[in-house]
Amino acid sequence: MTPLLTVLAWTLVLAFVQILLFDVARTGQYGLKWNMGARDESMPPLSPMAERLRRAQDNLYETLPLFIAAVLIAVAAGKENTITVLGAHIYLIGRIIYVPLYAYGVKTIRSLVWIGATIGLGMVIVPLLLG
Repeated sequence: MTPLLTVLAWTLVLAFVQILLFDVARTGQYGLKWNMGARDESMPPLSPMAERLRRAQDNLYETLPLFIAAVLIAVAAGKENTITVLGAHIYLIGRIIYVPLYAYGVKTIRSLVWIGATIGLGMVIVPLLLG
């Protein structure tokens, strides 16, 4: 497997971990009976931590399709290089750091980490367009 595809695989692991983190927080609040039921009843608002975990997950899902497509295009087109691999690593590391920062409500640093991850995504996409 190429380095880009390896980073993509680990990014999918991150996405799965984020699903689990949110589900554990939500089930911890509402209980196993709710989780195993039809979930038709109205429930009180989620805790701030659970809401932040949900928003962090949503935030990943905004860029994940772009990252997946960019990585697959780079590999298929033979454009995997030092810049795209570095960019993919920056994206993944940024997304990993972003989760606890968002979960614990760290504002400014979280936004800077998001910018870094987005620059990493750009480092995968831009070389596809330039050559």
